[in-house]
Amino acid sequence: MQFLNSVYPLSNECKDHLVKILRIKELTRKDFLLKEGQVSKEVCFIEKGLLRCFYIKDGIEVSRWFMREGDVIFSISSFYDQVSSFEYIQALEDCFLYYITWEELEYIYKTFLEFNYVGRELTKKYHKLWDRQLYYIQMQSAEERYRWLLNEHPELPLRVPAKHIASWLDITEVTFSKIKRKVTQGSSKKLSFFNSDQKNAS
Repeated sequence: MQFLNSVYPLSNECKDHLVKILRIKELTRKDFLLKEGQVSKEVCFIEKGLLRCFYIKDGIEVSRWFMREGDVIFSISSFYDQVSSFEYIQALEDCFLYYITWEELEYIYKTFLEFNYVGRELTKKYHKLWDRQLYYIQMQSAEERYRWLLNEHPELPLRVPAKHIASWLDITEVTFSKIKRKVTQGSSKKLSFFNSDQKNAS
């Protein structure tokens, strides 16, 4: 409720309605929130945990995005059009989610007009994130993609297996490992030089 109210102030009536209909879903690691062929019928807010969205191409899992605490999650095309999904959403950690159904969201949009602003702002937020992600993954070198990851999502390498991140960045796991080692060694050399310089200065 604090999250939604921070996007746009909600009326007391809207808050009361949400409190009545919000439900809880708990997932353990490796559980699926959605599988290919199913219809995404729920929009979820992640209170705790981390999830990965991926699809399968030629027998290989291709990561599309990761969502964590404070994010809203659903399969975009499947949810909005209520059609079968081509992707999977799986928990990478134990997760605690709040959710409402597609029908309930549509009712809220029609009944509480201020919630349309919430929906618009969240849509803008994730469209901008998606656009930025596409730019770095499609237009930048493999090393630049890795450095973008460290700048924008520094916690992901600590929580997500390297093979999933490599797939997301559209590089092989071997290339990912080489770049990670190169960047780490470069940072260590800079730190060593800095410490040595400080010691000489003193």
